[in-house]
Amino acid sequence: MRPTQAAGAKQAPLYDASGPSDPFASSDLSEKPSVSPFATLLAKRDGGLYRRGMLTRLLRLLAVLAAGCGLVRGEVIQLKDKAALTGKILAEKRDQVVVDLGFTVLVVPRSQIVKITKSESGRATEPAAAQAAGEPANAAGSQTATNLPAGAPPPAAEAKSGLYSTAAAPPPERSVRELVSQLGEAVVQVRTPSGLGSGFFINEDGSLITNFHVIENETHISVEVYHGKGGQLERKSYKQIRIVAVNKFDDLAVLKVEDAGAPKFASVMLGQTDTLAVGERVFAIGSPLGLERTVTEGIVSTKTRQIQGELYLQTTAQINPGNSGGPLFNLRGEVVGVTNMKMTFGEGLAFAIPVEGVRYFLNHRDAFAYDNDNPSNPYRYLEPPRRLQQPSQQPSP
Repeated sequence: MRPTQAAGAKQAPLYDASGPSDPFASSDLSEKPSVSPFATLLAKRDGGLYRRGMLTRLLRLLAVLAAGCGLVRGEVIQLKDKAALTGKILAEKRDQVVVDLGFTVLVVPRSQIVKITKSESGRATEPAAAQAAGEPANAAGSQTATNLPAGAPPPAAEAKSGLYSTAAAPPPERSVRELVSQLGEAVVQVRTPSGLGSGFFINEDGSLITNFHVIENETHISVEVYHGKGGQLERKSYKQIRIVAVNKFDDLAVLKVEDAGAPKFASVMLGQTDTLAVGERVFAIGSPLGLERTVTEGIVSTKTRQIQGELYLQTTAQINPGNSGGPLFNLRGEVVGVTNMKMTFGEGLAFAIPVEGVRYFLNHRDAFAYDNDNPSNPYRYLEPPRRLQQPSQQPSP
């Protein structure tokens, strides 16, 4: 695994009505747009909680105003309650986004944002404007605004990168309960004659990630998958598993399901640790001791725990034998690490391979391609030469 300096990404400071900070303090803008009373009210917090009723009404009002003003090209911010804003994003933070609407600058909480997409025309997209006005969107705008069933989690915009995908814009944070129901189907149990571990699909074609030590010295591998059908989970075992690439030093392996008639698989997106903060909540899904689909939750203890020259994420999420190769998620539903070990003489001391190492491995998988003619992959050491021992001669009587 390539050492990853998981330093927190620098974010532009955002406007806060309770203090003198300025969202444009570190910007290259030569002129500071005026911040409207709407932005001031939206930025205020009352005992740590937003005034949700007023917030929703103001967002819907501003969405209608933005839809009717013929805004310049920018991002389309899809909000909850079928509202949408179009404008230029000036700054982004983990919990807020600063948007220039042309007639005002608005601070929008991320909890109110469903997704952010690029506008394809000079004006606000018709579906966004129609939804802001409470009208149904036409079919041409299906990518900008999708009619979702009540209570269903919104789909996150994905950016494909070879075998895996990443989020085009930061997804909203959700509860572990919501995320588990959405992501659990993509987590699998990896079985070999000598043991078992966990893994997760990175695309719908059946490519999955696990730890190298889970499949070490094994070629007969099976994968247990739970498919969601009609609100129920159906267990199915796939036995035609090909080893695509392995890296013993990083403890990573890529497998592929090649069973005839295999369906499209649910998959997960890869995130990044740069935006992950120490103390942030994470959760793991895996098969500890063979107990499949087990969920454990914790926090990030540190992002740069050095063990034998490599950097790992340290977490308090419980990890046990059988969790190896499973995903560690943030609250946006992105994989930020691959769980692979724990301290056996302590509690709450678990470790995961940072996702940057996983992405590097996937991007250069041709260099780690598995050779079926050499089952000792990824490397093979010859025995060192030994000094021949001459048999001791017995003295003649």
